Amino acid sequence: MTVTHQASDTGLRVVHEGTTYPAEEIARGAAYELFRADEAPGFEWAPRPGSALPWRRFVHVTEVGAVQGATEPAEEPEAPLLVPLHREHGWAYVHQLSQRPTAAGDPTLSTVRASAVVRRGTRMVKVLSAQQLAGYVRGWLPHGFCYREHDVAHLRTPAALAVLRGDGAGGGDDVAYVLRWRAADPVDYEVPVGPAHRGLLALPPRDRLGPPVLGTGFVPSNAQLIPEFVTRDCADLPLPANATLLAYTADGVEVVLYSYQAEQRGWLRMVGPQWRHLLAAVPELSPDQEYLPTGDAPRSTQLVGGHGGTEYEAVADLPGGFRVLAMTRAARYPVEWVARRLRYARWRDVPCLVLREEAGWLRLRLCRPDPDSVVGTGSQCHERGVYETWAPGAEVTDDQVVDQPYAL
Repeated sequence: MTVTHQASDTGLRVVHEGTTYPAEEIARGAAYELFRADEAPGFEWAPRPGSALPWRRFVHVTEVGAVQGATEPAEEPEAPLLVPLHREHGWAYVHQLSQRPTAAGDPTLSTVRASAVVRRGTRMVKVLSAQQLAGYVRGWLPHGFCYREHDVAHLRTPAALAVLRGDGAGGGDDVAYVLRWRAADPVDYEVPVGPAHRGLLALPPRDRLGPPVLGTGFVPSNAQLIPEFVTRDCADLPLPANATLLAYTADGVEVVLYSYQAEQRGWLRMVGPQWRHLLAAVPELSPDQEYLPTGDAPRSTQLVGGHGGTEYEAVADLPGGFRVLAMTRAARYPVEWVARRLRYARWRDVPCLVLREEAGWLRLRLCRPDPDSVVGTGSQCHERGVYETWAPGAEVTDDQVVDQPYAL
């Protein structure tokens, strides 16, 4: 299954910088692909078969004026970034503030950042390397730094998406990979600002991967104003039903590679033969494999819920809600309560998440990394903001399972 944006005339017209262009909607109106017949600043040469409009440009919805011919959205749109009006303080001023760690707490910047919120069902994305994609198809769960799809929908090529990569690599690849899922609850996400995240700002370059954390709540970028989020305590999140693994080509085409099947605990291949070459760079992954099970992978967290007085493993099936995880449709009851279950512990007086246990050793992830805790535990940085280590089980204290309830 693929989603492509062809330069066909659907009747949609978008006004950008005073000019009206034929356009295609992206991500339910979060962005638009504009087309024109001749060259112009900001437009790229990207001819499509059968189109007389070979020049295109991707723009965010906040960059356009009137939209003509749009259909009614099927879902409530996400809240956009809101900038307080001021004759001297416009977008450029706010962007400049967002890139200065010393501006954290500035009232104008805080107001703008607070306008970007995660709600139940918000589509979240995380840009992956080929190696990370291989990890997710084998059972990794969403964790660490991530973004609302609404805020990054105009970034459609590997070069444009490179600003969101957290693995420390550059953006020279011919394909970019992305995990997309729906947020089960806002409580699972934090804005990386304030004292709780100050340790990330203090980590020296030798101890980190990816761009630095600015502490303003925005991505380091010389051209984009993108609010960032991090999973609470850097914890794994249970995969909701119908999460997807995507690829973006240099032409700006979005290709759905796999869709997560919660009941089968695995990824169902959606991509056709014409796109399987996009998986060539993914290590130890056969592009011809129809189904990739993750059931044997150790899980550091799970969703649990109650029905009729009994506790079951649950699944987020959004935007519909939460239900019992069951193979048969008749047993997929709506749950009466739901919570995310995870395991915490302390090692060398450092709060950690327990990811798994092997032969008396625990795999730990630091909840609040800072220079002292990273050095004191010998943790290694695996991606931006994510630090893990092994610890002898006998040395770990305060080992406990915690349920984070969701309001229904």
